[in-house]
Amino acid sequence: MKKTVSAHLPFQVDNVLLVVCISILLIGFVMVTSASLHLGTKMTGSMNYYPIRQLTHIAIGLLFAGLTLKVPMPSWERLNSSLFMASLLLLVIVFIPGLGVKVNGSVRWLSLGGLRIQVSEITKVCAVIYMAGYITRHHKNIQQSALGICKPLFLFMFASIFLLLEPDLGSAVVLFIIAMGMLFLAGARLHQFSILFLAVIAVVTVLVVFFPYRLQRVTSFINPWADPLKTGFQLTQALISFGRGEWLGVGLGSGVQKLFYLPEAHTDFLFSVIAEELGLLGVVTVISLFAVLIWRAFFIASLAEQAGQKFAAYIAYGLGIWFGFQTFVNIGVNMGILPTKGLTLPLMSYGGGSMIVMCMAVALLFRVYAEAAEVIASTPKGKRQWHSV
Repeated sequence: MKKTVSAHLPFQVDNVLLVVCISILLIGFVMVTSASLHLGTKMTGSMNYYPIRQLTHIAIGLLFAGLTLKVPMPSWERLNSSLFMASLLLLVIVFIPGLGVKVNGSVRWLSLGGLRIQVSEITKVCAVIYMAGYITRHHKNIQQSALGICKPLFLFMFASIFLLLEPDLGSAVVLFIIAMGMLFLAGARLHQFSILFLAVIAVVTVLVVFFPYRLQRVTSFINPWADPLKTGFQLTQALISFGRGEWLGVGLGSGVQKLFYLPEAHTDFLFSVIAEELGLLGVVTVISLFAVLIWRAFFIASLAEQAGQKFAAYIAYGLGIWFGFQTFVNIGVNMGILPTKGLTLPLMSYGGGSMIVMCMAVALLFRVYAEAAEVIASTPKGKRQWHSV
């Protein structure tokens, strides 16, 4: 039976998650500052331009996170379909001249009050909420019927069409990974799931092979040194950053690759700056922090399941899958084990829209933990199956 929480719950905080998130935010801000001082001087004449803006992004993100914390999970459950439909509408609006912002040939952003919001980030968190609602409503169909698996993917296919028109293949792949990961955890039959997974791989392969600029990224990834000054430039500069960093790095602020060698050093390739300036120690620290963040998301999901809160549990599972996959792709691209793709490092890379949405997503995790912990705390000791970690 589904258990509920009081309207004004005494908020319980996951201290492990809190320490990890604060650590990631602080390291990210310091490294964005280090990676962008010279760029701010060149672009605006002020070396503090990007650090101040990133600090503003974090402040706004924390404000929205606070608002998100106030919304109980049943409210998100009631709104799950409406939120996803609204995110689809945003994907359409971005193509309206005067509203959508074009950067480097891609139309992915809306400009709101001077802040650029990448609508695909909003779509990702709405996709998690929608899938959690769908799984809660149709759990048996997902486990017993192929149609139960395919139904939500039709909506995701619709969203992916607009993402590909931007173009943004990376975000489209993330959407399907979120959906398929959540369906797998919900108990989708392995053979049906495998067929669907192979179909997605086939579609992605076609989208790469028949689009020259995507195929060029893949071929340059295989051998970036074949053309290190053109197609392989980003990857070779990132690899040089890792090589220079060695064990302890060259020192905070002392990296040279960010000085107009490494493109997008404060956004997509921030991890390479960390590798150069903080070395293997910094790399292992950042990866460990993200590993704990992802583990904590799955722990909170398990906690919510034990509390009988299925929707909240799948919210946490979905967020864990999203954070894990996007972090893996960003780090993989920086380390040269994946083709170049424009996905940010969660809670670290420069960017207003990404920072705000990620802060809200983490706030959802805190809310899931608080509600589940309250239910478990009210359960008689003899019946408890959970012990705090």
